Amino acid sequence: MRRLLALTLATCAFAAHAIDLQGHRGARGLRPENTLPAFEHALRLGVTTLEMDAAITSDGVVVISHDPALNPDLVRGADGQWITTPVVIRSITYEQTQAYDVGRLRPGGSYGKSFPDQQPVDGTRIPKLAEVFELVKRLKADHVQFDIETKIDLRNPQNTLEPEPFVQKLLEVIRAHGMEDRVMVQSFDWRTLQVLHKLAPRMRTVYLTTQSPRGSNLDSPIYSAGFTLAQHGSVPAMVKAAGGTTWSPNYQALTPDLVKQGQALGLQVIPWTVNEEADMGRLLDWGVDGIISDRPDRVRNVLKARGLPLPPAVAAP
Repeated sequence: MRRLLALTLATCAFAAHAIDLQGHRGARGLRPENTLPAFEHALRLGVTTLEMDAAITSDGVVVISHDPALNPDLVRGADGQWITTPVVIRSITYEQTQAYDVGRLRPGGSYGKSFPDQQPVDGTRIPKLAEVFELVKRLKADHVQFDIETKIDLRNPQNTLEPEPFVQKLLEVIRAHGMEDRVMVQSFDWRTLQVLHKLAPRMRTVYLTTQSPRGSNLDSPIYSAGFTLAQHGSVPAMVKAAGGTTWSPNYQALTPDLVKQGQALGLQVIPWTVNEEADMGRLLDWGVDGIISDRPDRVRNVLKARGLPLPPAVAAP
């Protein structure tokens, strides 16, 4: 009887295992990426975590942008025309960023074709990180976490701050809004995460990796902060040695064995960026702890079909 009860409790615990559903760049497949409309739409759908990217302007304001330079596929100038050359965010002030419209994808571009269901929101501006925190507080989404990526350009180091001043600026905003316990910081440049361990040891760190035929961030000992596969034998072991709490690989490089290895080391395994329901189902079968997706609506469909808990949706006013 005791053994049966233990088995029943274990089964119930597995069935109730909550998946960290992260809306990638808010909900890039549905609204303009890394914008307040995208973050609000993700909250209305119901996500556990808002995933986003941080950049820093010339006057030290932390803004939300995937690219260190404004992307011509996403950005129109004050004249309403699509920009033709990237504008480095570090070279302009926050006020200058507000002259650009990031409310729709450039028509006909290959980037835009990847997101045919994205609804434009013309007039949308690049938000401050502070505004994202304020939005979540205003909507009383007290359960929602934040996964913030530091965008550091190793190939063009003049385009971004060095790891330590970057992290310091980020922490100023996080602490000013009382979000230290709700934020995890992620990066492909593990140097920033090493700085974070020193400056904010309580905060969670997410070690991003990409491994594909096109290359890997683990090929550079600078990106990996000196941790190597030769030393540690596997990527999860590298992340553990570096002090990470979460490993986020590109989902194509993940295997069931690697999921088990990471979790056996005490890591959460949360792959990116998973947009097709078949892939979501396979990863859930492997036991991942979360999924980062441009389509949080699809993740919710898969979770619901499996009887897994759904993060609460924020009610519309």
